[in-house]
Amino acid sequence: MIGSSFTILLAPVSPSPFLSFNRLSHFHHSAVSTSDLFRATSKRLALATKTQSISTMANTNEENCGNLKKQLAKLFEASLRETVPSEPDVEPLVAACTAKFGDYQCNYAMSLWSKIKGKNSEFKGPPAVGQAVMRNLPPSEMIESCSVAGPGFVNIVLSKSWLAEKIQKMLVAGIDTWAPKISVKRAVVDFSSPNIAKEMHVGHLRSTIIGDTLARMLEFSKVDVLRRNHVGDWGTQFGMLIEFLFEKFPNFEDVNERAIGDLQAFYKASKQRFDAESAFKERAQKAVVRLKGGEPKYRQAWVKICDISRKEFDKVYQCLGVHLEEKGESFYNPFFPGVIEALSNQGLVQESEGARVIFIEGINIPLIVVKSDGGYNYASTDLTALWYRLNEEKAERIIYVTDVGQQQHFDMVFKAAKRAGWLPAGDRMFPKASHVGFGLVLGDDGKRFRTRATEVVRLVDLLDEAKTRSKAALVERGKTEEWTEEELEQTAEAIGYGAIKYADLKNNRLTNYTFNYDQMLNDKGNTAVYLLYAHARICSIIKKSGKDIEELKKTGVLALGHPDERALGLHLLQFAETVEEACTNLLPNVLCEYLYNLSEYFTKFYSNCQVVGSAEETSRLLLCEATAVVMRKCFFLLGIVPVYKI
Repeated sequence: MIGSSFTILLAPVSPSPFLSFNRLSHFHHSAVSTSDLFRATSKRLALATKTQSISTMANTNEENCGNLKKQLAKLFEASLRETVPSEPDVEPLVAACTAKFGDYQCNYAMSLWSKIKGKNSEFKGPPAVGQAVMRNLPPSEMIESCSVAGPGFVNIVLSKSWLAEKIQKMLVAGIDTWAPKISVKRAVVDFSSPNIAKEMHVGHLRSTIIGDTLARMLEFSKVDVLRRNHVGDWGTQFGMLIEFLFEKFPNFEDVNERAIGDLQAFYKASKQRFDAESAFKERAQKAVVRLKGGEPKYRQAWVKICDISRKEFDKVYQCLGVHLEEKGESFYNPFFPGVIEALSNQGLVQESEGARVIFIEGINIPLIVVKSDGGYNYASTDLTALWYRLNEEKAERIIYVTDVGQQQHFDMVFKAAKRAGWLPAGDRMFPKASHVGFGLVLGDDGKRFRTRATEVVRLVDLLDEAKTRSKAALVERGKTEEWTEEELEQTAEAIGYGAIKYADLKNNRLTNYTFNYDQMLNDKGNTAVYLLYAHARICSIIKKSGKDIEELKKTGVLALGHPDERALGLHLLQFAETVEEACTNLLPNVLCEYLYNLSEYFTKFYSNCQVVGSAEETSRLLLCEATAVVMRKCFFLLGIVPVYKI
């Protein structure tokens, strides 16, 4: 999983003199020497580190209470110690079965045989090793039967009474008891990150949706997640924006978003002036110098532009139900000199064609950390942000969610950090930094998704369109007669926004996907609409029974007598290991696949097992409720609002 192992910078961290400064006051503290700060902190970068392995094997059954794989692994661990005491470092490989031999399988016999072969072993081959491993399994209520197949594969059939008991316990204690247990205490997820004075567009959609889901899964796993919005709020473009603001609005202090209007158009108009008029360009360049120097008028104009952008971003985040804490590029300005000095003192920074660079082994271009004009760039910012997150925020896992085109950039930043000793050399050690890349959003023509005017689609328009289409479908189904206007609006939002999110998340993030409203909003197949309706149907079944489901949780007994009941129950109990796998590989589509399969298992169960009015009504209502509970948690982790009636 994400790890019980990590590398900690062991020295205590004294508060930085810059930590209390907000984004509006970074430019009044030039008298504070960042080199003093980094002389104190750079020692930490090269300290001996304590490293643990990536394994997250929990120590008690209680810690593993929701994870079947880990509970079985504990049993196989004990068996392997008994079977081959001379091989204390072997770890069991437990996987869910895809064949009909059982529910889970331990596939360690062949690799174990290769280790013990020729060591006066009592075993004659992998099958004999498998038989011994099976015989030495400790007694357990969770196992109904075992068998050995092929080259020593140990197959396990779980007890259906044990499965039923665990599901019923979850219904009473809550779904959080099935949360994965991850030993990483704190993670930074850096996602969304739009540029100030530019509209959020469909290109930001994937970063925002994927990053939010990764953060939610980690938070569910009891990780303290710092959701970082690394907005582009600094750079030479602010010179032209500020000068254009002064021209258009001499009393700029009173200007608001309504006066400026379309921020993207404002940006384009300023860029046209910058490119076409040398006098304007010269004023804009001087404005950058004055902004960096902290002149109040220029800083106030910069703040105004940032605030107007922020309000536009917040409209999108509110629609998507996404929470972020902004720490933009400007936040790290005071730390640049100290970071570059620390890296230089380690001999990592070299002069090249007037710039200061770090050479990365295996890559034929250097990482430029100071430009030839003395300015800083993306690499300076990202290295400094990484240093800050490791040293000041004490993150053990740092995840960057951007398009795949930035893979090489982050690979170079991470390798530079390893050379500096900030990150351990091994990829399975912590702290760890990871780039979560994603592909393009395409139109039906297979090209980058754009409007007819060749502009990238504004994200707020895209979301509004999904809601409008969703509402139209509900009206067509006659819901205006049954629901209040508020219910209609809320359901249209849940379905419209959920459809967009799920259509993105169900794909492997590394691939491109085609944005198509008709496919997204289809109520058949692997779509959010289908899954939301499936959840609403389950709620309807429980409601129509007339039974108090909360009372049934206390007094009823859940059983898994029918094969389709058992199959559904087993899949429910595989929720925890699925979330853990999605966290481990940073792949939300793993959870989407689980959710869709859950709906399919339920459909088969409901088709073959009468619920209301049957002799097994109480048990089957509890199984319906357990399915709804797990579906709702899946929806929550995917950032989708559930629908309770259709």
